[in-house]
Amino acid sequence: MSGVRLLVGTRKGAFILTSDARRTDWQISGPHFPGWEIYHLKGSPANPDRLYASQSTGWFGQLIQRSDDGGRTWEPVGNQFAYDGDPGTHQWYDGTQHPWEFKRVWYLDPSLSDPNLVYAGVEDAALFRSSDGGLTWQELPGLREAKGHLWSPGAGGMCLHTILQDPGDPRRLFIAISAAGAFRTDDGGETWRPINNGLASPFELPDPEAEVGHCVHNLAMHPSRPGVLFMQKHWDVMRSDDAGASWREISGDLPSDFGFPIGVHAHDPETVYVVPIKSDSEHYPPDGKLRVYRSRSGGGQWQALTDGLPQSNCYVNVLRSALAVDTLDSCGVYFGTTGGQVYASADSGDHWMTVVHDLPAVLSVEVQTLP
Repeated sequence: MSGVRLLVGTRKGAFILTSDARRTDWQISGPHFPGWEIYHLKGSPANPDRLYASQSTGWFGQLIQRSDDGGRTWEPVGNQFAYDGDPGTHQWYDGTQHPWEFKRVWYLDPSLSDPNLVYAGVEDAALFRSSDGGLTWQELPGLREAKGHLWSPGAGGMCLHTILQDPGDPRRLFIAISAAGAFRTDDGGETWRPINNGLASPFELPDPEAEVGHCVHNLAMHPSRPGVLFMQKHWDVMRSDDAGASWREISGDLPSDFGFPIGVHAHDPETVYVVPIKSDSEHYPPDGKLRVYRSRSGGGQWQALTDGLPQSNCYVNVLRSALAVDTLDSCGVYFGTTGGQVYASADSGDHWMTVVHDLPAVLSVEVQTLP
C-alpha cells in the first residue's frame, strides 16, 4: 500500500511524519537537527529517498543537509553561496541603496527528473543551482538583472521563497520574492522577466505601472496546466491564465484576502486552497477561527473548511511554505501552524485531524507520496 511522508521544518528542528494511504495513524521521527531553524526541507521527485534541508541559526549561520535514505541519516553538503561577480546594491527599507548580503536559504526545490539537480532560493534574494547533489552552488545572476537594484525587503527580509518548475518545459521556471514580485525565465535561468502586470500595491507602490516591488507571498500551479498560476499576495488572491503575463483578482468572498500559503488540488486544477489571516499587522485567523478556504471554481467563490479545526480562541499563523497537497486518489491536504500543530485531511479538506500538536513553530510542510 502506498503512503505519505510529511517533511516538517520548525524553529527548533525537523520532523518526519509517515503514514499509509489511509492517513489516520502517524509515526513521528525527530527532532532532526535539534535547536536549529529548519526553513525548508523537500524531497526529490526523481528519488523519494533523496531529501534536502536548509538549517540556520544566528550563532552558526547557514548549513545545507542531504539525506539519501528518506531522512534516517543526514550529511552536510556544500554551503558556499557566493553571488556572481559584483552584486552591487539594492533598495533598503528607507529607499537608500544597500549592498547584497547572503543570509540564509529559504527554499529548496529539487529537479523533477534529476535527483542531483536542485535549486535554492536565498536571502538576499537570488537563485542558486546545484548539479551535484548540493556539493557546489552557482548563482543564476540573470535574475538580479531584472531590475534588482529596485528590489527591497519585505517585513521578513528580501527572500526568494517560491520556486515552480514547469513539468512540460524544464527551461521554464517561476519564482517569487518578497518584496520584489514574481519573475519567469524561459531559457533555464539565463534571462528573466518580471510578471507582475495586474498586481496592485497602492500603499507600497504609488506607481500602478511599477514592474517590481510587489510583495508576493506565494505561487502555486497544477502540473497539468503550468500556464495557469495562482498567487497569494500581501493583500489579494490572484490568478493568471497566461503564465504570469497578466493577473486578475479572485479573492471573492474570502473573509480576508491577506495570507501566506496557497495550494492546488492534485486532481482538479480548478480547486484551490488558501488560509486567510486577519491582516498584515494581526497575523492570526479572522475571529480566532482557524479555517482553510477552498474554491472549486478557480477562485471567486470560497467555502470555509472547519471540521476538526479550532473555531474559537485560535490565534496561530500559517506561514507561506506550511501547506502541502499529496497525490493520492483521495487528495490529502496538510498544513502546520506557528503554534506547533500539524493538521491533515485525507478527503480534500472536508475533515481534518491533528497529526501532532506540540511541535515548535512550524516554518514549512512538504509531502511526498510514497509507493
